[in-house]
Amino acid sequence: MVGQLDGSDPAMSRTGRLLAIGAIALVASAHVGSPDTYFEGSAGPYRLRVIVRNPGVVPGLAQITVRLLAPPTPRVVRRVLVLPVYWDPKTAAPPPPDVAERVPGDSTAYGAALWLMAGGSYSVRVTVEGDAGTGTALVPVMAVATRRLALAQPLGIALLGLGALLFAGAVTIIGAAVRESGLEPGAEPDRRRTRRARVAMAGATLVLALALLGGRGWWNGVDAAYRTGLYQPLHATATARSTGRGRVLRLAIDDTAWTDAKRQWTPLVPDHGHLMHLFLVRDSSLDGFAHLHPLPLDSTTFEAALPPLAAGGYRVYADVVHESGFAETLVATVDVPAPTGTWRPSDPDDAWLETGDEGRGTGDRSRLADGSTMIWDRSVAPIVVDQDAPLRFVVTDPQGRPARLESYMGMAGHAMIGRDDGQVFVHLHPAGTISLAALETFVLRQPGDTVRGALGKRLRAMETGMGEPGEVGSGVVSFPYAFPKPGAYRIWVQVKRAGRILTGAFGTEVGTAQPAAP
Repeated sequence: MVGQLDGSDPAMSRTGRLLAIGAIALVASAHVGSPDTYFEGSAGPYRLRVIVRNPGVVPGLAQITVRLLAPPTPRVVRRVLVLPVYWDPKTAAPPPPDVAERVPGDSTAYGAALWLMAGGSYSVRVTVEGDAGTGTALVPVMAVATRRLALAQPLGIALLGLGALLFAGAVTIIGAAVRESGLEPGAEPDRRRTRRARVAMAGATLVLALALLGGRGWWNGVDAAYRTGLYQPLHATATARSTGRGRVLRLAIDDTAWTDAKRQWTPLVPDHGHLMHLFLVRDSSLDGFAHLHPLPLDSTTFEAALPPLAAGGYRVYADVVHESGFAETLVATVDVPAPTGTWRPSDPDDAWLETGDEGRGTGDRSRLADGSTMIWDRSVAPIVVDQDAPLRFVVTDPQGRPARLESYMGMAGHAMIGRDDGQVFVHLHPAGTISLAALETFVLRQPGDTVRGALGKRLRAMETGMGEPGEVGSGVVSFPYAFPKPGAYRIWVQVKRAGRILTGAFGTEVGTAQPAAP
Protein backbone atom coordinates (compact mmCIF):
# COMPACT_ATOMS: atom_id res chain seq x y z
CA MET A 1 0.00 0.00 0.00
CA VAL A 2 1.50 3.32 -0.99
CA GLY A 3 1.34 6.14 1.52
CA GLN A 4 1.33 6.04 5.29
CA LEU A 5 1.63 2.59 6.78
CA ASP A 6 -1.04 1.31 9.15
CA GLY A 7 0.04 1.98 12.69
CA SER A 8 2.62 4.61 11.74
CA ASP A 9 2.97 7.64 13.94
CA PRO A 10 1.12 10.59 12.37
CA ALA A 11 3.02 12.96 14.64
CA MET A 12 6.32 12.15 13.00
CA SER A 13 7.48 15.32 11.28
CA ARG A 14 8.57 15.54 7.69
CA THR A 15 11.95 16.73 8.96
CA GLY A 16 12.36 13.49 10.90
CA ARG A 17 11.56 11.42 7.84
CA LEU A 18 14.01 13.35 5.70
CA LEU A 19 16.73 12.93 8.32
CA ALA A 20 16.11 9.21 8.17
CA ILE A 21 16.58 9.29 4.41
CA GLY A 22 19.88 11.11 4.83
CA ALA A 23 21.06 8.56 7.39
CA ILE A 24 20.38 5.60 5.16
CA ALA A 25 22.37 7.22 2.36
CA LEU A 26 25.50 6.70 4.43
CA VAL A 27 25.27 2.95 3.80
CA ALA A 28 24.56 3.12 0.10
CA SER A 29 26.72 3.38 -2.98
CA ALA A 30 25.27 3.06 -6.46
CA HIS A 31 21.81 2.70 -4.96
CA VAL A 32 20.20 3.63 -1.67
CA GLY A 33 19.77 0.74 0.78
CA SER A 34 20.36 -1.86 -1.97
CA PRO A 35 24.06 -2.78 -1.89
CA ASP A 36 24.02 -5.99 -3.96
CA THR A 37 24.63 -6.12 -7.71
CA TYR A 38 22.24 -7.82 -10.15
CA PHE A 39 23.15 -8.44 -13.77
CA GLU A 40 21.42 -10.26 -16.59
CA GLY A 41 23.00 -10.60 -20.00
CA SER A 42 25.14 -12.78 -22.21
CA ALA A 43 28.59 -14.30 -21.94
CA GLY A 44 29.03 -15.09 -25.61
CA PRO A 45 26.40 -17.73 -26.47
CA TYR A 46 25.41 -18.25 -22.83
CA ARG A 47 22.59 -16.30 -21.18
CA LEU A 48 23.20 -15.80 -17.49
CA ARG A 49 22.20 -13.92 -14.38
CA VAL A 50 24.86 -12.82 -11.89
CA ILE A 51 24.32 -11.71 -8.28
CA VAL A 52 27.22 -10.22 -6.31
CA ARG A 53 26.53 -9.70 -2.61
CA ASN A 54 28.62 -6.86 -1.18
CA PRO A 55 30.45 -7.89 2.03
CA GLY A 56 30.11 -4.39 3.50
CA VAL A 57 33.77 -4.42 4.61
CA VAL A 58 37.00 -3.85 2.69
CA PRO A 59 38.97 -6.08 2.43
CA GLY A 60 36.11 -8.56 2.36
CA LEU A 61 34.69 -11.64 0.71
CA ALA A 62 31.92 -10.99 -1.80
CA GLN A 63 29.60 -13.90 -2.54
CA ILE A 64 28.86 -14.36 -6.23
CA THR A 65 26.17 -16.54 -7.79
CA VAL A 66 26.09 -17.26 -11.52
CA ARG A 67 22.90 -18.79 -12.88
CA LEU A 68 22.70 -20.02 -16.46
CA LEU A 69 19.40 -19.11 -18.07
CA ALA A 70 17.52 -21.39 -20.43
CA PRO A 71 18.76 -20.91 -24.02
CA PRO A 72 16.80 -21.89 -27.13
CA THR A 73 18.88 -25.10 -27.27
CA PRO A 74 20.56 -26.89 -24.33
CA ARG A 75 24.17 -25.98 -23.65
CA VAL A 76 26.75 -28.15 -21.93
CA VAL A 77 28.89 -26.07 -19.56
CA ARG A 78 32.23 -27.43 -18.41
CA ARG A 79 33.16 -24.73 -15.92
CA VAL A 80 32.52 -21.15 -14.84
CA LEU A 81 35.39 -18.81 -13.91
CA VAL A 82 35.13 -15.54 -11.97
CA LEU A 83 37.78 -12.85 -11.53
CA PRO A 84 37.55 -9.39 -9.88
CA VAL A 85 39.66 -6.74 -11.67
CA TYR A 86 40.32 -3.39 -9.98
CA TRP A 87 39.67 -0.28 -12.06
CA ASP A 88 43.06 1.43 -11.71
CA PRO A 89 45.45 0.36 -14.53
CA LYS A 90 48.39 1.28 -12.29
CA THR A 91 47.66 -1.60 -9.90
CA ALA A 92 49.32 -4.99 -10.17
CA ALA A 93 48.05 -7.58 -12.61
CA PRO A 94 45.07 -9.56 -11.28
CA PRO A 95 45.54 -13.11 -9.98
CA PRO A 96 44.27 -16.19 -11.86
CA PRO A 97 40.47 -16.54 -11.87
CA ASP A 98 38.61 -18.69 -9.35
CA VAL A 99 36.57 -21.66 -10.48
CA ALA A 100 32.96 -21.30 -9.36
CA GLU A 101 31.55 -24.44 -7.79
CA ARG A 102 28.20 -25.86 -8.86
CA VAL A 103 25.50 -25.28 -6.24
CA PRO A 104 24.32 -28.65 -4.85
CA GLY A 105 20.85 -29.54 -6.09
CA ASP A 106 20.85 -26.92 -8.87
CA SER A 107 22.59 -27.79 -12.13
CA THR A 108 22.28 -24.23 -13.49
CA ALA A 109 23.79 -22.30 -10.55
CA TYR A 110 27.43 -21.76 -9.63
CA GLY A 111 28.86 -20.01 -6.59
CA ALA A 112 32.19 -18.54 -5.50
CA ALA A 113 33.66 -16.15 -2.92
CA LEU A 114 35.77 -13.27 -4.23
CA TRP A 115 38.20 -11.15 -2.25
CA LEU A 116 37.72 -7.40 -2.82
CA MET A 117 40.95 -6.01 -1.41
CA ALA A 118 40.53 -2.25 -1.96
CA GLY A 119 37.65 0.19 -1.99
CA GLY A 120 36.42 1.42 -5.35
CA SER A 121 35.06 -0.06 -8.56
CA TYR A 122 35.75 -3.55 -9.82
CA SER A 123 34.81 -5.45 -12.94
CA VAL A 124 33.95 -9.06 -12.20
CA ARG A 125 34.80 -11.10 -15.27
CA VAL A 126 32.52 -14.11 -15.59
CA THR A 127 33.81 -16.65 -18.13
CA VAL A 128 31.72 -19.63 -19.21
CA GLU A 129 33.38 -22.56 -20.99
CA GLY A 130 31.23 -25.16 -22.71
CA ASP A 131 30.27 -26.96 -25.90
CA ALA A 132 29.37 -23.67 -27.60
CA GLY A 133 32.81 -22.19 -26.93
CA THR A 134 33.96 -19.62 -24.39
CA GLY A 135 32.10 -16.44 -23.50
CA THR A 136 32.85 -13.62 -21.05
CA ALA A 137 30.61 -11.08 -19.35
CA LEU A 138 31.76 -8.04 -17.37
CA VAL A 139 29.82 -7.07 -14.23
CA PRO A 140 30.69 -3.71 -12.59
CA VAL A 141 30.76 -3.98 -8.79
CA MET A 142 31.24 -1.20 -6.24
CA ALA A 143 33.39 -2.24 -3.25
CA VAL A 144 32.73 0.06 -0.30
CA ALA A 145 33.14 -0.34 3.44
CA THR A 146 29.83 0.48 5.09
CA ARG A 147 30.12 -1.27 8.45
CA ARG A 148 32.42 -2.71 11.09
CA LEU A 149 32.28 -6.39 11.85
CA ALA A 150 31.38 -6.89 15.51
CA LEU A 151 33.36 -9.36 17.61
CA ALA A 152 31.08 -12.17 18.74
CA GLN A 153 30.72 -12.16 22.54
CA PRO A 154 31.64 -15.85 23.04
CA LEU A 155 34.76 -15.39 20.95
CA GLY A 156 35.63 -12.21 22.86
CA ILE A 157 35.31 -14.00 26.20
CA ALA A 158 37.44 -16.90 24.95
CA LEU A 159 40.15 -14.54 23.66
CA LEU A 160 40.13 -12.57 26.92
CA GLY A 161 40.58 -15.77 28.93
CA LEU A 162 43.35 -16.96 26.65
CA GLY A 163 45.09 -13.59 26.88
CA ALA A 164 44.92 -13.63 30.68
CA LEU A 165 46.39 -17.14 30.69
CA LEU A 166 49.24 -16.11 28.41
CA PHE A 167 49.89 -12.99 30.51
CA ALA A 168 50.10 -14.99 33.73
CA GLY A 169 52.21 -17.65 32.04
CA ALA A 170 54.71 -15.12 30.74
CA VAL A 171 55.10 -13.48 34.18
CA THR A 172 55.48 -16.88 35.84
CA ILE A 173 58.12 -18.03 33.33
CA ILE A 174 60.15 -14.85 33.84
CA GLY A 175 59.98 -15.24 37.62
CA ALA A 176 61.03 -18.90 37.45
CA ALA A 177 63.92 -18.08 35.10
CA VAL A 178 65.33 -15.44 37.47
CA ARG A 179 64.80 -17.59 40.59
CA GLU A 180 66.01 -20.99 39.41
CA SER A 181 68.00 -20.69 36.18
CA GLY A 182 71.45 -20.88 37.92
CA LEU A 183 70.67 -23.50 40.57
CA GLU A 184 71.97 -27.04 40.63
CA PRO A 185 69.32 -29.76 40.22
CA GLY A 186 67.44 -30.26 43.48
CA ALA A 187 68.77 -27.07 45.12
CA GLU A 188 66.33 -24.65 46.77
CA PRO A 189 66.52 -20.92 45.91
CA ASP A 190 67.64 -18.65 48.75
CA ARG A 191 65.85 -15.49 49.91
CA ARG A 192 67.99 -13.30 47.64
CA ARG A 193 67.00 -15.25 44.52
CA THR A 194 63.36 -15.27 45.59
CA ARG A 195 63.41 -11.50 46.11
CA ARG A 196 65.04 -10.94 42.72
CA ALA A 197 62.43 -13.19 41.09
CA ARG A 198 59.62 -11.17 42.63
CA VAL A 199 61.18 -7.91 41.42
CA ALA A 200 61.55 -9.40 37.93
CA MET A 201 57.92 -10.57 37.95
CA ALA A 202 56.76 -7.09 38.98
CA GLY A 203 58.87 -5.51 36.24
CA ALA A 204 57.56 -8.03 33.69
CA THR A 205 54.00 -7.27 34.77
CA LEU A 206 54.58 -3.55 34.26
CA VAL A 207 56.28 -4.02 30.86
CA LEU A 208 53.57 -6.38 29.60
CA ALA A 209 50.84 -4.07 30.87
CA LEU A 210 52.41 -1.13 29.03
CA ALA A 211 52.71 -3.29 25.90
CA LEU A 212 49.02 -4.16 26.16
CA LEU A 213 48.11 -0.51 26.58
CA GLY A 214 50.24 0.39 23.57
CA GLY A 215 48.61 -2.38 21.55
CA ARG A 216 45.18 -1.18 22.62
CA GLY A 217 46.07 2.37 21.53
CA TRP A 218 47.36 1.09 18.19
CA TRP A 219 44.22 -0.95 17.61
CA ASN A 220 41.98 1.98 18.52
CA GLY A 221 43.93 4.10 16.01
CA VAL A 222 43.43 1.49 13.29
CA ASP A 223 39.75 1.26 14.16
CA ALA A 224 39.35 5.04 14.08
CA ALA A 225 41.06 5.19 10.68
CA TYR A 226 38.72 2.48 9.40
CA ARG A 227 35.69 4.35 10.74
CA THR A 228 36.73 7.54 8.95
CA GLY A 229 37.16 5.50 5.78
CA LEU A 230 33.60 4.17 5.81
CA TYR A 231 31.88 5.12 2.60
CA GLN A 232 29.79 8.26 2.53
CA PRO A 233 28.25 9.56 -0.70
CA LEU A 234 29.25 13.02 -1.81
CA HIS A 235 27.18 15.64 -0.02
CA ALA A 236 24.80 17.59 -2.24
CA THR A 237 22.28 20.37 -1.66
CA ALA A 238 19.08 20.80 -3.67
CA THR A 239 17.17 24.06 -3.99
CA ALA A 240 14.15 25.11 -6.06
CA ARG A 241 13.22 28.61 -7.12
CA SER A 242 10.58 30.29 -9.25
CA THR A 243 11.58 32.39 -12.25
CA GLY A 244 9.71 34.23 -14.93
CA ARG A 245 9.98 31.13 -17.15
CA GLY A 246 8.90 28.61 -14.52
CA ARG A 247 10.51 26.73 -11.65
CA VAL A 248 14.14 25.62 -11.63
CA LEU A 249 15.78 22.87 -9.56
CA ARG A 250 19.45 23.27 -8.72
CA LEU A 251 21.64 20.50 -7.30
CA ALA A 252 25.08 21.48 -6.05
CA ILE A 253 27.77 18.97 -5.06
CA ASP A 254 29.21 20.92 -2.15
CA ASP A 255 31.28 18.17 -0.53
CA THR A 256 34.85 19.31 0.18
CA ALA A 257 36.09 15.93 -1.08
CA TRP A 258 34.77 16.99 -4.51
CA THR A 259 35.50 20.72 -4.51
CA ASP A 260 39.10 20.32 -3.27
CA ALA A 261 41.56 20.76 -6.14
CA LYS A 262 43.56 17.80 -4.79
CA ARG A 263 40.53 15.54 -4.64
CA GLN A 264 40.87 11.82 -5.26
CA TRP A 265 37.56 11.50 -7.13
CA THR A 266 37.76 10.99 -10.88
CA PRO A 267 35.58 13.17 -13.18
CA LEU A 268 31.98 12.32 -14.02
CA VAL A 269 31.19 10.53 -17.27
CA PRO A 270 27.86 10.39 -19.17
CA ASP A 271 25.52 7.48 -18.52
CA HIS A 272 22.87 6.95 -21.22
CA GLY A 273 23.97 10.29 -22.65
CA HIS A 274 23.56 12.27 -19.40
CA LEU A 275 26.01 13.25 -16.66
CA MET A 276 23.24 12.99 -14.06
CA HIS A 277 19.95 11.16 -13.73
CA LEU A 278 17.90 12.92 -11.08
CA PHE A 279 14.70 11.56 -9.53
CA LEU A 280 12.13 13.47 -7.51
CA VAL A 281 9.74 11.56 -5.25
CA ARG A 282 7.08 13.35 -3.21
CA ASP A 283 7.71 12.73 0.46
CA SER A 284 5.28 10.45 2.35
CA SER A 285 2.58 10.02 -0.30
CA LEU A 286 4.95 9.02 -3.17
CA ASP A 287 2.26 10.15 -5.64
CA GLY A 288 4.54 12.62 -7.44
CA PHE A 289 7.52 11.44 -9.47
CA ALA A 290 9.94 12.93 -11.98
CA HIS A 291 12.94 11.61 -13.89
CA LEU A 292 15.08 14.58 -14.94
CA HIS A 293 18.49 15.15 -16.49
CA PRO A 294 19.95 18.39 -15.13
CA LEU A 295 22.38 20.31 -17.29
CA PRO A 296 25.80 21.14 -15.81
CA LEU A 297 26.51 24.79 -15.10
CA ASP A 298 30.03 23.85 -13.99
CA SER A 299 31.74 20.80 -12.47
CA THR A 300 29.72 21.05 -9.24
CA THR A 301 26.32 22.56 -10.12
CA PHE A 302 23.45 21.16 -12.19
CA GLU A 303 20.08 22.69 -13.08
CA ALA A 304 16.83 21.41 -14.56
CA ALA A 305 13.43 22.92 -15.28
CA LEU A 306 10.87 21.52 -12.86
CA PRO A 307 7.77 19.85 -14.32
CA PRO A 308 4.33 20.92 -13.01
CA LEU A 309 4.47 18.78 -9.89
CA ALA A 310 2.46 20.00 -6.91
CA ALA A 311 4.20 22.10 -4.30
CA GLY A 312 5.64 20.33 -1.28
CA GLY A 313 8.59 18.39 0.05
CA TYR A 314 10.38 15.96 -2.24
CA ARG A 315 13.15 13.43 -1.91
CA VAL A 316 15.99 13.87 -4.39
CA TYR A 317 18.09 11.01 -5.73
CA ALA A 318 20.84 11.78 -8.26
CA ASP A 319 22.74 8.99 -10.04
CA VAL A 320 26.25 9.81 -11.26
CA VAL A 321 29.13 7.70 -12.59
CA HIS A 322 32.81 8.51 -12.18
CA GLU A 323 35.49 7.87 -14.77
CA SER A 324 36.81 5.08 -12.54
CA GLY A 325 33.53 3.23 -13.11
CA PHE A 326 32.33 4.03 -9.59
CA ALA A 327 28.59 4.73 -9.59
CA GLU A 328 26.86 6.40 -6.67
CA THR A 329 23.57 7.99 -5.74
CA LEU A 330 23.54 11.44 -4.13
CA VAL A 331 20.66 12.07 -1.72
CA ALA A 332 19.05 15.37 -0.78
CA THR A 333 15.66 16.92 -0.07
CA VAL A 334 13.98 19.96 -1.54
CA ASP A 335 10.89 22.09 -0.95
CA VAL A 336 9.24 22.77 -4.30
CA PRO A 337 7.23 26.02 -4.66
CA ALA A 338 3.85 26.27 -6.36
CA PRO A 339 3.85 25.81 -10.15
CA THR A 340 4.43 28.90 -12.28
CA GLY A 341 4.66 29.35 -16.03
CA THR A 342 4.79 26.62 -18.67
CA TRP A 343 7.17 23.72 -18.31
CA ARG A 344 9.86 23.57 -20.97
CA PRO A 345 11.94 20.44 -20.35
CA SER A 346 15.67 20.96 -19.99
CA ASP A 347 16.19 17.68 -21.83
CA PRO A 348 13.96 15.69 -24.23
CA ASP A 349 14.33 12.62 -21.99
CA ASP A 350 12.76 14.34 -18.96
CA ALA A 351 9.44 12.88 -17.78
CA TRP A 352 7.12 13.12 -14.79
CA LEU A 353 3.95 11.61 -13.32
CA GLU A 354 1.36 12.50 -10.71
CA THR A 355 -0.90 9.60 -9.81
CA GLY A 356 -3.14 11.05 -7.10
CA ASP A 357 -5.42 8.76 -5.14
CA GLU A 358 -6.05 6.43 -8.08
CA GLY A 359 -2.39 5.41 -8.16
CA ARG A 360 -2.05 4.29 -4.57
CA GLY A 361 -3.27 0.72 -4.81
CA THR A 362 -1.40 -2.53 -5.28
CA GLY A 363 -3.08 -3.39 -8.59
CA ASP A 364 -1.29 -4.89 -11.57
CA ARG A 365 -2.50 -2.37 -14.19
CA SER A 366 -1.49 1.22 -14.81
CA ARG A 367 -3.18 3.50 -17.34
CA LEU A 368 -0.59 5.38 -19.40
CA ALA A 369 -0.85 8.93 -20.69
CA ASP A 370 -1.43 7.93 -24.34
CA GLY A 371 -4.31 5.56 -23.55
CA SER A 372 -2.22 2.40 -23.56
CA THR A 373 -1.98 0.12 -20.54
CA MET A 374 0.98 -1.27 -18.62
CA ILE A 375 0.35 -4.63 -16.97
CA TRP A 376 2.50 -6.08 -14.21
CA ASP A 377 2.76 -9.74 -15.20
CA ARG A 378 3.19 -11.29 -11.78
CA SER A 379 2.03 -14.43 -10.02
CA VAL A 380 -0.24 -14.52 -6.99
CA ALA A 381 2.70 -15.64 -4.83
CA PRO A 382 3.83 -12.96 -2.35
CA ILE A 383 7.07 -11.08 -2.96
CA VAL A 384 9.66 -11.77 -0.27
CA VAL A 385 13.07 -10.36 0.59
CA ASP A 386 16.18 -11.67 -1.21
CA GLN A 387 14.24 -13.77 -3.68
CA ASP A 388 13.91 -13.09 -7.41
CA ALA A 389 11.13 -10.54 -7.88
CA PRO A 390 8.70 -10.98 -10.80
CA LEU A 391 9.40 -7.60 -12.40
CA ARG A 392 7.97 -8.29 -15.85
CA PHE A 393 5.75 -5.67 -17.47
CA VAL A 394 3.64 -5.82 -20.62
CA VAL A 395 2.47 -2.72 -22.52
CA THR A 396 -0.65 -2.97 -24.68
CA ASP A 397 -2.09 -0.33 -27.00
CA PRO A 398 -5.64 1.07 -26.58
CA GLN A 399 -6.97 -1.90 -28.62
CA GLY A 400 -5.33 -4.41 -26.26
CA ARG A 401 -2.60 -5.46 -28.70
CA PRO A 402 1.09 -5.67 -27.73
CA ALA A 403 2.56 -2.19 -28.13
CA ARG A 404 5.65 -1.47 -30.17
CA LEU A 405 8.20 0.14 -27.88
CA GLU A 406 11.10 2.38 -28.79
CA SER A 407 14.46 2.64 -27.12
CA TYR A 408 14.46 5.03 -24.17
CA MET A 409 18.02 6.23 -23.56
CA GLY A 410 19.42 3.07 -25.10
CA MET A 411 17.23 0.68 -23.10
CA ALA A 412 13.89 -1.05 -23.56
CA GLY A 413 12.79 0.54 -20.30
CA HIS A 414 13.80 1.91 -16.91
CA ALA A 415 12.39 1.00 -13.51
CA MET A 416 12.73 2.96 -10.28
CA ILE A 417 11.88 1.29 -6.99
CA GLY A 418 11.47 3.16 -3.70
CA ARG A 419 10.39 2.10 -0.24
CA ASP A 420 7.79 4.37 1.35
CA ASP A 421 10.19 5.55 4.08
CA GLY A 422 13.02 6.32 1.64
CA GLN A 423 15.36 3.64 2.99
CA VAL A 424 15.54 1.95 -0.41
CA PHE A 425 15.78 3.54 -3.84
CA VAL A 426 17.17 1.79 -6.89
CA HIS A 427 17.31 2.55 -10.62
CA LEU A 428 17.00 -0.63 -12.71
CA HIS A 429 17.54 -1.54 -16.35
CA PRO A 430 16.78 -4.78 -18.19
CA ALA A 431 20.45 -5.63 -17.57
CA GLY A 432 19.99 -5.20 -13.80
CA THR A 433 21.32 -2.71 -11.28
CA ILE A 434 24.53 -2.03 -13.17
CA SER A 435 25.33 1.30 -14.77
CA LEU A 436 25.93 1.21 -18.52
CA ALA A 437 28.60 3.90 -18.17
CA ALA A 438 30.41 1.87 -15.48
CA LEU A 439 30.42 -1.11 -17.82
CA GLU A 440 31.75 1.02 -20.68
CA THR A 441 34.64 2.32 -18.57
CA PHE A 442 35.90 -1.24 -18.09
CA VAL A 443 35.35 -2.23 -21.71
CA LEU A 444 37.19 0.82 -23.08
CA ARG A 445 39.88 1.27 -20.43
CA GLN A 446 43.45 0.86 -21.69
CA PRO A 447 46.69 0.40 -19.73
CA GLY A 448 47.71 3.95 -20.63
CA ASP A 449 44.59 5.55 -19.15
CA THR A 450 46.38 6.96 -16.11
CA VAL A 451 45.52 10.63 -16.76
CA ARG A 452 42.18 11.80 -15.39
CA GLY A 453 39.76 12.78 -18.08
CA ALA A 454 41.33 10.78 -20.94
CA LEU A 455 38.86 7.92 -20.76
CA GLY A 456 35.98 10.31 -20.16
CA LYS A 457 36.71 12.14 -23.42
CA ARG A 458 36.50 8.88 -25.37
CA LEU A 459 33.25 7.96 -23.63
CA ARG A 460 31.67 11.31 -24.45
CA ALA A 461 32.79 11.10 -28.07
CA MET A 462 31.40 7.57 -28.33
CA GLU A 463 28.01 8.54 -26.86
CA THR A 464 27.78 11.57 -29.14
CA GLY A 465 28.13 9.40 -32.22
CA MET A 466 25.84 6.58 -31.13
CA GLY A 467 22.48 8.26 -31.61
CA GLU A 468 19.22 6.73 -30.37
CA PRO A 469 18.42 3.15 -31.49
CA GLY A 470 15.02 2.42 -33.05
CA GLU A 471 12.36 0.01 -31.92
CA VAL A 472 13.11 -2.58 -29.26
CA GLY A 473 10.41 -5.05 -30.27
CA SER A 474 7.35 -6.29 -28.44
CA GLY A 475 5.84 -4.44 -25.52
CA VAL A 476 7.49 -6.56 -22.84
CA VAL A 477 10.21 -5.35 -20.47
CA SER A 478 11.63 -7.11 -17.43
CA PHE A 479 14.17 -6.29 -14.73
CA PRO A 480 16.30 -8.71 -12.62
CA TYR A 481 16.16 -7.77 -8.94
CA ALA A 482 15.48 -8.97 -5.41
CA PHE A 483 14.08 -6.61 -2.79
CA PRO A 484 16.60 -6.05 0.04
CA LYS A 485 14.16 -5.21 2.86
CA PRO A 486 10.51 -5.83 3.72
CA GLY A 487 7.96 -3.04 3.59
CA ALA A 488 5.70 -1.07 1.28
CA TYR A 489 7.25 -0.18 -2.08
CA ARG A 490 6.44 2.01 -5.05
CA ILE A 491 7.56 1.01 -8.57
CA TRP A 492 7.75 3.40 -11.53
CA VAL A 493 8.35 1.85 -14.96
CA GLN A 494 9.20 4.06 -17.93
CA VAL A 495 9.04 3.12 -21.60
CA LYS A 496 8.91 5.05 -24.86
CA ARG A 497 6.21 4.68 -27.50
CA ALA A 498 5.60 6.78 -30.62
CA GLY A 499 8.20 9.29 -29.44
CA ARG A 500 6.50 9.77 -26.07
CA ILE A 501 7.89 8.79 -22.67
CA LEU A 502 5.27 6.89 -20.65
CA THR A 503 5.39 6.14 -16.93
CA GLY A 504 3.46 3.42 -15.15
CA ALA A 505 3.17 3.31 -11.35
CA PHE A 506 2.56 0.30 -9.11
CA GLY A 507 2.55 -0.43 -5.40
CA THR A 508 3.42 -3.65 -3.60
CA GLU A 509 4.18 -5.13 -0.21
CA VAL A 510 7.37 -7.11 0.35
CA GLY A 511 7.48 -9.62 3.17
CA THR A 512 10.10 -11.78 4.84
CA ALA A 513 10.67 -15.37 3.86
CA GLN A 514 8.94 -17.91 6.05
CA PRO A 515 11.26 -20.42 7.77
CA ALA A 516 11.19 -23.90 6.31
CA ALA A 517 9.01 -26.42 8.09
CA PRO A 518 10.97 -28.89 10.24
